[in-house]
Amino acid sequence: MGLVGAVIIGISCIAPTYTLTSGLGPTISAVGQYVPAVLLLGFLPMLLVAFAYRELNNAIPDSGTSFTWATRAFGPWVGWMGGWGLITATVLVISNLAAVAVDFLFLLLARVAGNDSIAALTDNLWVNIPTTLVFLALAAYISYRGMGSTQKIQNVLVAIQVISIIVFDAVAIWEAYHHQGFDFTPFEWSWLNPAGAGDVSVIAAGISLSIFMFWGWDVTLTMNEETKDPETTPGRAAMVTVIIIIVLYVLTAVAVVCWAGIGTEGLGAGNPDNQESIFAVLSGPVLGPFSILIYVAVLSSSFASLQSTMVGPARTLLAMGYYRALPPSFARVSAKFRTPSTATIVSAIGAGLFYSVTRVLSENALWDTIAALGLMICFYYGITAVACLWYFRRELFSSARNIVFRFLFPLVGGGALLVMFCITAVDSIDPSYGSGSSVMGIGTVFILGAGILGLGVVVMLATRAFYPEFFRGETLPRCESTRPRGPTVSPTSPSN
Repeated sequence: MGLVGAVIIGISCIAPTYTLTSGLGPTISAVGQYVPAVLLLGFLPMLLVAFAYRELNNAIPDSGTSFTWATRAFGPWVGWMGGWGLITATVLVISNLAAVAVDFLFLLLARVAGNDSIAALTDNLWVNIPTTLVFLALAAYISYRGMGSTQKIQNVLVAIQVISIIVFDAVAIWEAYHHQGFDFTPFEWSWLNPAGAGDVSVIAAGISLSIFMFWGWDVTLTMNEETKDPETTPGRAAMVTVIIIIVLYVLTAVAVVCWAGIGTEGLGAGNPDNQESIFAVLSGPVLGPFSILIYVAVLSSSFASLQSTMVGPARTLLAMGYYRALPPSFARVSAKFRTPSTATIVSAIGAGLFYSVTRVLSENALWDTIAALGLMICFYYGITAVACLWYFRRELFSSARNIVFRFLFPLVGGGALLVMFCITAVDSIDPSYGSGSSVMGIGTVFILGAGILGLGVVVMLATRAFYPEFFRGETLPRCESTRPRGPTVSPTSPSN
């Protein structure tokens, strides 16, 4: 896969129409019209961490990414938890992607058939859960067949959603400035100033949500061993991907606020009833009969990301199995398609189980996974950025380039994400955080985030009992960039 193909996969994994419809409403609710500023603030640490990823990928190209790099820098315990953070974050988002795909499938069918009652089928668990599992199985099958099949499908799906976003934004802005919007709010440059958004906790909540909206670009690095030039293509693809995404996001945020305003009534973007899916609410009033374009785009975006997102956890699980940080069966590679076989299947099963259990227990808990995702993303991205600092510590100041890309950018980006993790974790203890649901007075978002990390510790200790060689540093030893290393054996190479 070349640069363009990798960028397409990166955009697909971020799924701009899915993330906008799921994340833009809650972000506007948190910070109001200052959402463009908060998006930029969320973008900056992600951009800086992208440089850390690039440096580590150039030195140690490996499908395990965060897991491998953190292990090389800090040892097996930190590395294992970094891998766990990546895997669980992607499993969480896969379940949420499937939920959005099913919702918009029935919205689309209702619009085509002219029967609004069809859209209500998504609330029927006996219909919703089996349909979701079918989506997961189909996405896993396509991912199992390899990156060639993935790229061909993604070319079409990415084009549909990018064009749809641009059309929606253009029409919304035109209507807003021609007195056809719901609550016309003229654009002001002050929207780009985060100081007006509120106190530190409010800004932190907004940034945590915006970080979720940018998450996924690192898929270009997890498939580095399937690119034409593993040392340069993945890093360049990650950079191009995040730049395209920030332009789309800021433009859409401005369009929505200008057209709908930030009020909490009617079609206002701050209305809690509109938070779950801003496009489902606004596409009809903005585009009229052409709203079907948005339904198709969100459905395409959700399924495209559902399928491409499976690339990340499957390849991280493969690397963890190869280095015996998990049972070796996870390292199995399909003889026909040369893709992680067991790891792909387990990722899909894990997502299906999480979705089914969560949806039966509480729909609010399912949507709280969006906020919990922000916690997990800050956790493992922050660890990876700090791993870059420590891995290259003996040469950080050997050149101006190293000072910028191996010291300053990882320090600022990773430090900001780890601070965001701590602030959000503390704030999420409050039941009012997220959907407002709680268990014994503790917010569901905190329970999800802390519970997932706690489960990771339990699984890690159990793995240590059965496969101690990884934890003794025998299969993946710590090393420094200035030490000579032997030849690296790729977990996905044909020789294995």
